[in-house]
Amino acid sequence: MSKQEPIRDAKSLGTSKMMILGLQHLFAMFGATVLVPLLVNSYGLPLSMQTTLLMAGLGTLLFHLITKWKVPAFLGSSFAFLGGYAAVAALSTGKFATMGAAEKLQYAGGGIVVAGLLYLVLALVFHFFGVKKVMRFLPPIVTGPIIILIGLNLAPSAVSNASTNWPLALVAIAVIVYCNIWGKGMIKIVPILLGVVVSYLVALIANMFGANLIDFTAVRQAKWFGLPQFITNPGTSLAKFDLTAILVMAPIAIASMMEHIGDISAISATTGENFVENPGLQRTLLGDGLATSFSAFFGGPANTTYGENTGVLVLSKVYDPKVIRLAAIYSIVLSFCPKFSALISSLPSAIVGGISFILYGMISAIGVRNVVENKVDFTQSRNLIIGAVILVCGLGFTNGITFKIGSASVTLTALAIAALAGIILNAVLPGKDDYSLKKDVHNGRSSGDLGTY
Repeated sequence: MSKQEPIRDAKSLGTSKMMILGLQHLFAMFGATVLVPLLVNSYGLPLSMQTTLLMAGLGTLLFHLITKWKVPAFLGSSFAFLGGYAAVAALSTGKFATMGAAEKLQYAGGGIVVAGLLYLVLALVFHFFGVKKVMRFLPPIVTGPIIILIGLNLAPSAVSNASTNWPLALVAIAVIVYCNIWGKGMIKIVPILLGVVVSYLVALIANMFGANLIDFTAVRQAKWFGLPQFITNPGTSLAKFDLTAILVMAPIAIASMMEHIGDISAISATTGENFVENPGLQRTLLGDGLATSFSAFFGGPANTTYGENTGVLVLSKVYDPKVIRLAAIYSIVLSFCPKFSALISSLPSAIVGGISFILYGMISAIGVRNVVENKVDFTQSRNLIIGAVILVCGLGFTNGITFKIGSASVTLTALAIAALAGIILNAVLPGKDDYSLKKDVHNGRSSGDLGTY
């Protein structure tokens, strides 16, 4: 079994294969991206799925433009802000006492616009002080465990979805494993897409025998073409601003910015390119923040770099950002087709769980690799303590920490707590691991370079 070499220029595969690879990334992000509006709607706020898909595509293209077309990242809907949506939906004092759900969504969007602008503040810090100085506070002993936690925090949702029908989930897992280990040529490159297609076909066959795994009701009722709400009725979609909603939503940016740095580190580790320095975190933060503010202003959710698509990079070994941009274009086109959105939404949860089983595990494995490649010295007590506290915070604070700012409650997610704890401990504990001695790990082309600061 020969080792597959990374493909950095997907044009070498031909146009048709490039388009299929883009479709694979679309499938990887679709389940989680459309899940956000479904969950927000369950809180009573009418977040549009069409707008969500459109802003994911446009936000991804904006991110690629700002990052000089270099970073193979897809920006999908952020789960970090779900708690904020729920909090805004529950507001019942002052002007919110008699406010309808659609208007509350607008004010929630205003809070996310401000949250996105906070990314710009951190981007300016990187710009003026330099990546090297700032990244001294984020060595591999901090970023590695955080990357591990990104996957581990997503793991329960994979198990929950897979448990709705384990046989179907196992089909998806088996197809991915077979294609990735024993597949040849294009089959080895698109294991996720084949996992979705094969398991969906199995579900269709089971439906014929009365299993009722797929419900096509929404597909039959959906139209072939439809404009997003902010185009047809902008008065009910564009963001509005209020201090209460801003205080609920904006602090969540602390968590999402830490996740962003972890995701960029993970993508760097996967591709062997140091995107922290080139194009630089100042650009990736700027791109993510502007994409988030742009999306929220027009009634969409916050955007974030997607771990699911990083998992696809790991499996396919195709690192060309053009493939991601194809997925973004697909997302934009499909945002105008409610019937296709309904068809993809008909994907059984078990299939989503089976796919996620592999992707989320891959993210955590990348974090482990980040620590190993940088030869983090765990014989040092400080490193053991930092790693231990990060992992316990990230897994232990399942509901985060909630505190009051004025009359509003603000919640720090477990990942934000873990990141802050790691950064603080790394800064105050005496001694440090000399990562600068390890700069030649993998000839300077791996995520190991993140530790040389």
